[in-house]
Amino acid sequence: MDHAEKARALFLEGYNCAQAVMCAFDDLTGLDRETSARLASSFGGGMGRMREVCGTVSGALLVLGQICGYSDPKDPQAKIDHYHLVQEFARRFKEINGTIICRELLDNPPTDPTPSPRTAEYYRVRPCARMVLVAGQL
Repeated sequence: MDHAEKARALFLEGYNCAQAVMCAFDDLTGLDRETSARLASSFGGGMGRMREVCGTVSGALLVLGQICGYSDPKDPQAKIDHYHLVQEFARRFKEINGTIICRELLDNPPTDPTPSPRTAEYYRVRPCARMVLVAGQL
């Protein structure tokens, strides 16, 4: 199973969108499932269901930072190179989906911070499983 399919499967198991993407890349980040899930937990629903940046984008950027990030604050070129990767990912995601903003991806985004129950109807009306798949492919 590739990373994109693994991310989709994890989302369908109940992980939030950011967690699903982050956890799907555990083999590359070297993090265990619990650590990945905890690190990404705040980013689901566009940052705690505030419907800001799509959680799949945040999850993918967490992965990108783990794999290609910089750590030396005195290396401006490393920062430039990394931000280029971030912007390129966002550009490609936006090209496919029209936006990186959660509320724009959802037709009728709820405003309540309480997560919706994961029912068949939830999965039918939300584009999130597809967004997880796209983020895992890019």
